[in-house]
Amino acid sequence: MLAVGTVLSMIKFLDLPYGGSVTIACMLPVILIAYRHGVRFGMLTGLVFGIIQQLLGLNTLSYVTTWQSIVAVILLDYVIAYAMAGLGGIFRRLSSQPNALLAGTVLVCFLRYLCHVISGATVWAGLSIPTNAALLYSIGYNATYMIPEAIVTSVLAYYIGSILDFGNDTITRISRSGEKGGSVLKWIGGLLLAAALVFDVRTIFLHLQNAETGEFDATGFLNVNWGLVAIVSAVAVIAAIALFLIPSGKKDRA
Repeated sequence: MLAVGTVLSMIKFLDLPYGGSVTIACMLPVILIAYRHGVRFGMLTGLVFGIIQQLLGLNTLSYVTTWQSIVAVILLDYVIAYAMAGLGGIFRRLSSQPNALLAGTVLVCFLRYLCHVISGATVWAGLSIPTNAALLYSIGYNATYMIPEAIVTSVLAYYIGSILDFGNDTITRISRSGEKGGSVLKWIGGLLLAAALVFDVRTIFLHLQNAETGEFDATGFLNVNWGLVAIVSAVAVIAAIALFLIPSGKKDRA
């Protein structure tokens, strides 16, 4: 599962120039370990995963100079941030497995987001984040990739939790006698909305940070292709609504 998570972390929908990316739910394998084997094993797996992510991002340390800032980046942006995925199983006693995984995923993503916000407002202030209003900028900057990351991970966590049973010794598929086709179409609609959100974030934010100084530049809003953003968003919303409204197939009868 660590190997799967590492591969997923290298497949990025969005890679911001000053740190942060949206992956194919790279923390989900650790969350599943935490749900299946408990928080203790989850935290250990998350810790190892964070170390692996740090090794893959060693070039990040070249931007900081003091040993204190180096330690802070290692801990806040990598080790502790990704170790939070080990708390993904904290709600495993809920009766609904999909809801338990969803709640755990939301908590994990929020805690990781807090780690990045603290790092941005302290270590990266004056480097890739403006010194003035560093906390506010860090909150906004890190939200641009963590919100889409949280949405993608939550959608996949809920979906996997609804089709596979992780509560037994052997992972089995959850059999359903109800609707099938309609459920798949609704998931496709949800993924379309998530993909449109990722696209919009990338299209907008890449214009809001000065490439030379690294500071937030509000005038970049004028350079955003708002027509393209509107078209992509409208198409995704209309397609999702259509998929949600398509009637399900006939239910199986006894």
